Amino acid sequence: MPRISAYLPILKWGRTYNSINFTNDIMAALIVTIMLIPQSLAYALLAGLPAEMGLYASIIPIVLYAIFGTSNALAVGPVAVVSLMTAAAVSRITDPGSADYIMAAITLAFLSGVFLVLMGLFRLGFLANFLSHPVIAGFITASGIIIAASQLKHIFGISAEGHNFVELLISLRDNLHQINWHTFSIGIFVLAVLFLIRRYLKPCLIKLGVSPRVADVSAKIGPVFAVIATIVVAWVFDLSHHDVALVGEVPQGLPPLTIPSFSQELWVSLIGSAMLISVIGFVESISVAQTLAAKKRQRISPDQELVGLGAANIGASFSGGFPVTGGFSRSVVNFDAGADTPAAGAFTALGLAFASIFLTPLIFFLPKATLAATIIIAVLSLVDFSILRKTWNYSKADFIAVLTTILITLVLGIEAGVTAGVVISILIHLYKSSRPHMAVVGQVPGSEHYRNVLRHKVITDPHILSVRVDESLYFANARFLEDAVYDLVAQNKNIEHVLLQCSAINAIDMSALE
Repeated sequence: MPRISAYLPILKWGRTYNSINFTNDIMAALIVTIMLIPQSLAYALLAGLPAEMGLYASIIPIVLYAIFGTSNALAVGPVAVVSLMTAAAVSRITDPGSADYIMAAITLAFLSGVFLVLMGLFRLGFLANFLSHPVIAGFITASGIIIAASQLKHIFGISAEGHNFVELLISLRDNLHQINWHTFSIGIFVLAVLFLIRRYLKPCLIKLGVSPRVADVSAKIGPVFAVIATIVVAWVFDLSHHDVALVGEVPQGLPPLTIPSFSQELWVSLIGSAMLISVIGFVESISVAQTLAAKKRQRISPDQELVGLGAANIGASFSGGFPVTGGFSRSVVNFDAGADTPAAGAFTALGLAFASIFLTPLIFFLPKATLAATIIIAVLSLVDFSILRKTWNYSKADFIAVLTTILITLVLGIEAGVTAGVVISILIHLYKSSRPHMAVVGQVPGSEHYRNVLRHKVITDPHILSVRVDESLYFANARFLEDAVYDLVAQNKNIEHVLLQCSAINAIDMSALE
């Protein structure tokens, strides 16, 4: 049983589930459901997919994660960065809005899920370590800017296309003369309302005597009020006759059974993107899960998280969804709302299923500008230029990695940016480790300790060169050590013996040994 429960965490927490857990999970699920409805629709729009696919991607995947995942608070579903990466990957091979585009997105979720499950089963979670924190921060910052720019076309009511920030700006500039002022008015209004809610609602509620927890949750579900208000306005004034783009008819009912494509040509086109989406999604998800778990002194299993996220993505591919992962904002809301177990996610799925069956007719009059404003406000919190200042002050190498990742992502696109970030991080690591710190050491008077001759008053022998190497030796830095020793010997003709002090060396490979 312990071995089975390692792969099915539901067997662990399910045995101790009680009425208190049930009450807390239900309340958390209700709040997250309210928040997730507009978010799901918005991220489907960001991915270039029909709005209902956002709801579909938030039902079965959440249930599967509740069975296989290890976090009590992580809320799985569409997120901004993964939705943008989905759009970037699929739009390269087919036209947005087409049946082939939808099938490619479904297949991308399947490939991502399979890749995540395999990584989990073979315990390859460490691969995510190749994405350093500064590079991830730079990538997310650049992605947030691109996402916000991609939604401006819905705010202005114009057409604009582009796979990177530069292309989007040029397209927006060329089509700005087509601005729809009714759409623009709605977009600006919703942006202002959401900004004020995010910035001022929580402190105002606290001043009125509302508890900080309730005030925080209220501020996070603020977009729901904007959605309701603009739906009413669009319906009363019949804004569709003013060329205001609406979500339109959304099919009622539970997620349909869909089968991903098994076309070899399509798989070859998507496999690279699926791997990148899997790794980025996992890094984002595990960061959130571990942060929230630490607050309750709980532990997260990274390898089992891979299996849980993989199952969620495979589930999305068979239920009309697209790639998903753990979202930061909704997970924090889930945590703050008091979720005790992953069952809160399953209850959230029930709430979203109810919305898919009974509430979708109400979405017909929802302006796309409202969803665009929701996305813009959500992703601007991802933009953090302070990482440039921090890395500049701490490590110039990390600063170069961050700046390069941001610039390449903005100019060349999402996949090029994250690939460049990984490559740069690895190259910087190899460069640093290929030049290990070394010190010529001597004896501290009256002791058996040996210290750096440049920092301490020590005793040395002109016939002996004593060198301390402060890093493990392997094929990439063995020649550097060899050259350094030869240089020191060449500089002093009196040296007869060379002593290597290896107290700081943890490992030596065959190349270094030779």
